[in-house]
Formats: sequence, C-alpha cells, structure tokens
Amino acid sequence: MASAAEQLAANINFGTFAKATELKKRIWFTLGALIIFRLGTYIPVPGIDPRVLNEVFQQQGSGILGMFDMFAGGALSRMTIFALNIMPYISASIIVQLLTAVSPQLETLKKEGESGRKKLNQYTRYGTVLLATVQAWGLAIGMEAMSGASGPAVVEPGMFFRIATVITLVGGTMFLMWLGEQITARGIGNGISLIIFAGIVAELPRALVSTLELGRTGALSALFIIFLLVMAAAVVFFIVFMERAQRRLLVQYPKRQVGNRVFGGEASHLPLKINTAGVIPPIFASSLLLLPLTAVGFAGNGGPEWLRTASAYLAHGTLLYMVLYAAMIVFFSFFYTAIVFNPAETADNLRKNGGFLPGVRPGKNTADFIDYTLTRLTVIGSAYMVAVCLLPEILISQHSVPFYFGGTSLLIVVTVTMDTVAQIHSHLLAHQYEGLIKRAKLRGKK
Repeated sequence: MASAAEQLAANINFGTFAKATELKKRIWFTLGALIIFRLGTYIPVPGIDPRVLNEVFQQQGSGILGMFDMFAGGALSRMTIFALNIMPYISASIIVQLLTAVSPQLETLKKEGESGRKKLNQYTRYGTVLLATVQAWGLAIGMEAMSGASGPAVVEPGMFFRIATVITLVGGTMFLMWLGEQITARGIGNGISLIIFAGIVAELPRALVSTLELGRTGALSALFIIFLLVMAAAVVFFIVFMERAQRRLLVQYPKRQVGNRVFGGEASHLPLKINTAGVIPPIFASSLLLLPLTAVGFAGNGGPEWLRTASAYLAHGTLLYMVLYAAMIVFFSFFYTAIVFNPAETADNLRKNGGFLPGVRPGKNTADFIDYTLTRLTVIGSAYMVAVCLLPEILISQHSVPFYFGGTSLLIVVTVTMDTVAQIHSHLLAHQYEGLIKRAKLRGKK
C-alpha cells in the first residue's frame, strides 16, 4: 500500500507543477492580492481612537459584532478601510439572484449569455455601492455613539467624519470587489471566497491564543479546550466526507454502426453532489442576518424601544437567531442548487448526445427523475450544513469561544481549500494536455 506522502505526490505531481509556468504566475498573483488585502486590514479609518474600539469589542466581541469581525478578518475590530469586507457585495448578489428568480426581465437577461451576465454583474455592483453606503453610514453613526473608559471613540464627530468614513469604507469594499474579480480572472479562481478564507485563516492563531488564555485564567477548563479542538477536527473530517460524497446516476449510450465500425455502447456516470450549493448558503444566511443586526448592534442601547427589543431577541445565540439562521441555510441550499443546476437542461443535453438513464424515458421523465434525486440530496445536504453551522455555534454562545472555531468558519475554510486544490489540479491537467499536444505536433513535423 502506498504511503500518504506517495499518494500526495502522485496527486499533485510536483514535476509537472515545476514546469507549469502559467499556474505559478496565477498562484503568485493570488498570493500578492491576498497580501494586499491583509495589509489593508491594518490601515485605520481616519478620526477614530483605536483604544476605545478595542475596549468596545472586548465587551461586545461575543455578539453579532464578533461574527461580523470574523468575516472581515479582524478589520472591523480595528476599524480599518476594509471594515465592511466583501459582505455588501455578497448581499447585493443575493438580492440580484432573488430578483432574477421573480422578475421576467432579469430572467431574460440571464438567458442572454455573456452580455446578460455582464448587465447583471453591473446591477450587482450598483447594489453593492448602495448597501455599502448604508452600512458605512450606520457604522459612522455607531462609532460616534461609542465611548469607553478613555473617552469617545471618534476624536471629532460630525458630518465631516461621517462623509469621510462613508467614502473610505465604500471605497475599500469596491476595491475588494475588484480584487476578487481579478483573482477569479487572473489567479486560481474563487476570488470572493478566497478573500473571506484569507481573513478567517489569518485570525486563527490569535483565536487559538485567546482560547488558551481563557483556559489559563480559568474561564474555560482544560478538558473543555481539548474537547473543543477534538470537535473542530471531527467537524473538519465530517465536512470533507460530505463535500466529497456524491450520488452517481448511471448514463448509458446506445451502440450505433457507421459503415463497418460500431461506436458507442459505453456507460458513464452523472455525478450529483450531496451539497451542490457549497459554502454559499451559510455565507448568504450570515450576511443577511448581519445586514439588519449591524445597525441593531450599534444603536440597540440608545435606540427606541422596538430596536432594543429586536436586539434582545436577535442577539447571537438566542433561539430566534438560531431558528432564522437554520431556516435561511435550508432556503439558500435549495435556492442556490436550483440556480446552479438545471435538471431540464441536463436531460436535454443527455438526449441530444444519445444518452439515457436505464429504466427512465428520455426528456421530461429524465428531468423529473434528476430533479427528484437532487431534491432528496439537497435535503441531506442542507441538514448537514445546519448541523455543522449550529452545533458549534451553541457552544460558542454558551462558553464565549472565538467564532473562528465555529462551524461556519470551518465550513468556509475546508470547502474553499478543496475548491482551490481542485482548481490547481485542473490547471495542472490542462498543462499536461498542452504538453502532449505540442510533443505530438513536433513528432508530426518530423
């Protein structure tokens, strides 16, 4: 039996990797872009006192602000130019996709191909600017209301500070949106996911140190910390198992004779993943919950009675928050699966290529069978994501463990890592095929 190191070397094929200059350029570009992102998370917004913000986040870091800070990679607690991170863009994408499902005009744009996709992306950018402006204005007002033992958080509050903060934060979000698109086009893909991934991974060491510090001070027992680390490892293993699991539908191609030769007759598989939507549902659910709760978290103490009541019921770890979070994950699992996978189109492609599912008639019956199978798989996939995201969240809310050990962060880290490795493998395979084609052409010339 081959060792794990030999299997890893066989999968990655380091010899081919060393020769794949295009892939190396893409990796270096991606690393450079992520370094720029991390540098931006340390450039503060002008006019604030970082010491007061640190005091506020020490008091409220276990609430919704702490979760927002996790997605921002620590940029919110430091109140930097990337404090909003990429969340306004994700929220705008959700809104545009929801409108596409209900608006005939937008659905027509989606079917127009590349030109329609560009128009929808432009609408998403407009929505990003609008949402980022609203969130930045709320952050500016919230920071003006913050104060700690050393004084107010804002040195000189007023309209000038609010306008400067809005311009800075909206510009930071738009730059991250552009950076994510560049990583997708010129890097190794998944630009938006990689930005969120980089923020979570960069803060993991600090979260581990803070957890160990809680154990040293006696806030957490050593046995609980060991249980937490073991649980995190078990969640990672479970995520990898479920993300690689798939249901394979047998596809048969009939034999056909052309002259004296017989073609076809082979069988293949149509793989259906258990979690077709990937990491999108928990990100969408978190971003939608963060959108209203950001304002509630800042203005809940000094706002009207209904806002204080909403803040109490929607606080992180409450029953209503957990129920809404689970419901949104289930909804976006089915919604996004319906967007990325079209059973009718798949059945039509099989029919055009002469393929069929044994025991199922081509056409509508095949589409209905694929849709039925995919629906059952999505039920399992959504239940798996709810379990992975909610069970650690309960421990976090009860014991004030850092969010970086939660199910949502682990799900994002593991799935983005697997997708990135798959992208690298596809680039390596493309390089190998290009090399074979070039060698074949050279031999043909001889």
